[in-house]
Formats: sequence, C-alpha cells, structure tokens
Amino acid sequence: MQARLLLEDGTLFTGKAFGSEQESTGEVVFNTGITGYQEVLSDPSYCGQIVTMTYPLIGNYGIARDDFEAIRPYIHGFVVREHEELPSNWRAEYTLDALLKEYGIPGISGVDTRMLTRKIRHHGTMKGILTTANDPIEALQERLTGSALLRDQVSRVSTKSVFAVSGRQERIVLVDFGSKSGILRDLTKRGCDVVVVPHDTDADQIRRLRPDGILLSNGPGDPKDVPHAVEMIRQLLGEFPIFGICLGHQLFALACGADTEKLKFGHRGGNHPVLDLESGRCYITSQNHGYTVLEASVEKTDLKITHINNNDKTIEGLKHKTLPAFSVQYHPEAAPGPFDSSYLFDEFLEMIRTHKRDHPATARQAVFAEAAQAKRSREGELEYAQK
Repeated sequence: MQARLLLEDGTLFTGKAFGSEQESTGEVVFNTGITGYQEVLSDPSYCGQIVTMTYPLIGNYGIARDDFEAIRPYIHGFVVREHEELPSNWRAEYTLDALLKEYGIPGISGVDTRMLTRKIRHHGTMKGILTTANDPIEALQERLTGSALLRDQVSRVSTKSVFAVSGRQERIVLVDFGSKSGILRDLTKRGCDVVVVPHDTDADQIRRLRPDGILLSNGPGDPKDVPHAVEMIRQLLGEFPIFGICLGHQLFALACGADTEKLKFGHRGGNHPVLDLESGRCYITSQNHGYTVLEASVEKTDLKITHINNNDKTIEGLKHKTLPAFSVQYHPEAAPGPFDSSYLFDEFLEMIRTHKRDHPATARQAVFAEAAQAKRSREGELEYAQK
C-alpha cells in the first residue's frame, strides 16, 4: 500500500506503507542513531512527533520486550529509507511492523531520508501529515493546516498515580514528566528507594514523601508548557538535593530565573559530543530535545554552566552556585559511550549524603514528623473505635 508524507512547506514524499493505516499529523524531526530504533519509538519525549531515522536500514533486529523505554510508544509516525520485514536476531519477539500496528502508528518506507534530513536542517522542524488516503494534495494540505501541534504532551505521558520501587538506600522522588525506564533502572541498581510521582505533584505532596533527593525526569515538549513544575522546583530548591535530566534540566533552569528557546532542529541521536568544562573531557552522549537554555539568561542567575555541546556550543549542563542542585541536557541513563555519563547518578547520591551530613537537623525533623503523624493516626483510630 502506498503512503504519503506531506510537509507544511508543500514538499511531498511518496513511499510504501507499513504499520498502522491510521492518518497522523505531528512535528517532523530526525534522529541520527545507527541503532536503537526501539528505544526511539518508546521514548516518551517523542510524543507528538513524526520521527525520521537517518540510518537507512530499520527493523533488521526486530523488537525485544526488555528494550522498551516506556510501557508504550507515543510517537505519531515513523519514516525510514528501508524497512526490514524479516528481522534476524535471537532476541526478537516480534517485528517493527507488528509494534506499529498494535499502537496505531503509521510508518512509511522508501523515503529519501537524507534529502528530508537536509531539508529539516536547512528550514527547521515543521508540521507534517502521514497518510495512506488517496485524497488530493489540496485536501491533505487543508487537514495539515487545520491541525495543531500538541501542547499537553507531558500530561499524556506522565504516570497517573504514585508508585514505588523499594530499596534500602536513599529515597529518591522521581518526578515523571515522561521518564525513560533507564533512569529508574540506574537508581534501583544503586539500591535507591524510588517513589515515582506524576508531573503535577506539588511541593507539599513531595515533602510528605520524605525524600532524600529529587530527580526531575526527561519529557516531551516546551518546558514553558509545564509552569506548575517550575513553581514546585522553585519551592523545593535548597530544601532537598535536585538532579534534572533533559526536560528536567530546562525546568530547573526556568525555576532559577533562566530562559529557554526552541532550537532550529534539535538534538536527537546517540553521538552528540559534550564538553565538561571543569575536567576538559568530552563525552559521547545520547540526546533527544528541541529546546535549550539561553546562555545570556544564565548570567543573571545563581547558576553556572558546567557542560556545553561541542557541535553548536549550546548549554548541556548547569549547577547551582550555592544550593545542592545540578542538571544535564543529555541522557546519562542511555549508553552511547557506553557508560561515560553514568557517574552523574553517583554524584547525585554523593550530593545527597553530603547534604544529610551538613543538615542532620532536617533529617531528625522528618523522623519526628513521621512519628507524630503515626501517633495522630493511632489516636484517630482509637477515637473512631470508641465511637
């Protein structure tokens, strides 16, 4: 079956359909990863986007259950040069085509992805419509013009309820703005007691969980579309150690008074070089974001820049000058280096331990508060029983 991808500038790509026959609109972006198409598909940060893979052969190793970054994919379409229908991999449990069909995601193959990528790099990301319908181009253009890019991606991908993964070490509240499973995996590997909360959890609710530290996860979209999270972070700064990743990094910057802007075509792939300004070491990082923190806006805050992108010199890391809080724009839980950046989780835990040593009264107050709450609960139960 034929599929067509129409961009808002009028460029039309025709190819072969795979996956769902459902029509979809979204922001057309590209990813430069050679492998990892399943991780791309299941990364919640791609919610609302039609993803183009620059590597020409996709689907050749199938889909494996253990490689998902979220419980389901949220992308709006998949564009490839060549789609392999018969994967060859002992771990494969089903095909790429079957995955897209299961979740209603359309795909198109036979596209000149090199030309499409060059167009996006030159003109920037743009809206597109992916369809198998035989409608005239004018009808597709009308539907595309009438569509709007998603602005509520975070609420779509965040957990709807609190859940915990028990551990014997530090308690970490993971605020889920669209978190990848790799973040939870890195925390639990270190023995952390992790409590995952929805994106709209407020500061008081987080305090009641008695965290040792707070991790702000990655997620999709514009950080300015999540103002409640900025206010929550602002209230908790200095009270608990904070570590932000990707969208969490941008929200942390906004909470400290910095500003963000949309990049022309974003950073998406597993081969982005990032320079650590303190050590002088360059790391190979995995990235997926369309916004960046403005360097000029950082100068008027209490933040300092710790990392920059070696390609375009945009900000890749921030640290508060006086409070226990830092962030990075890239994904330390991913493994392009393969484990170059996992040390950031260890630095976060060390920051937590230092904070607890320097503020023992805070820890004692939390224990006393919990004991007082337990006492009140017992008294309430007794009073109810007597009635």
